[in-house]
Amino acid sequence: MNLDNDILLAHRLAEAAGQAIRRYFRTAVETERKGDATPVSLADRAAEEEMRRILSAEVPRDGIVGEEFGSEAGSSGRTWVLDPIDGTTAFLAGRPIFGTLIALLMDGWPVLGVIDQPILGERWTGASGRQTLFNGKPAQTRRCRELASATLATTGPHYFDEHDGGHFMALAARTDHKRMVMGGDCYNYAMLASGHVDLVCEAGLKLHDWAALVPVVEGAGGTMSDWSGEPLHAESDGHVLALGDPARLEDVVEALACHH
Repeated sequence: MNLDNDILLAHRLAEAAGQAIRRYFRTAVETERKGDATPVSLADRAAEEEMRRILSAEVPRDGIVGEEFGSEAGSSGRTWVLDPIDGTTAFLAGRPIFGTLIALLMDGWPVLGVIDQPILGERWTGASGRQTLFNGKPAQTRRCRELASATLATTGPHYFDEHDGGHFMALAARTDHKRMVMGGDCYNYAMLASGHVDLVCEAGLKLHDWAALVPVVEGAGGTMSDWSGEPLHAESDGHVLALGDPARLEDVVEALACHH
């Protein structure tokens, strides 16, 4: 599978999205509330429109799934999945820990992913069978000898329903909870890929929230799965785990299952 051209295209998408987003960062952007009460900004829409324009011109047979403008079916078995601003809350608070997520799926499996932070100029690129690159240099997750010393990250406990929250707390209790990281959306997975966080656990994610993360994390030596340890696919239910050290997967799945 030669992804060279797709990687170049993904970088072009990230550049275009970044240009659109930087104009609006830390400005008094008008936001409106979508049905699910997430703030959406002009930056989101402008970035996704730019990316869709490029894809329609370059790869017209590929499908597109985007957070803002929905799905366009393709005929190639390939689908680009776009989240122009993952971490809108951070964006609106002026915190540069949001990211643009760009993924390429083949038959529902993520084979290419980019996490781009356009303010700090940080970009992680992962692709099947390749080492993940952070701004062109290899990124590597860190080993984690035991769950008790693991740094766990999540966007926030208020994103779990009561049932999932109980399972999450059972896992958190077994990690180094003094170092637990709250907030951060996709940036936590980037930090995991670069060896600064050991574990990310989330629920209720949509395809555009996680598709780009899988190739980045796995190409850096980590693993991603659902809460029962199964690999993530377009049909997955939104329960997402990322581990820097795949050796801890069994421990994590067991801890999550412990809640009664």
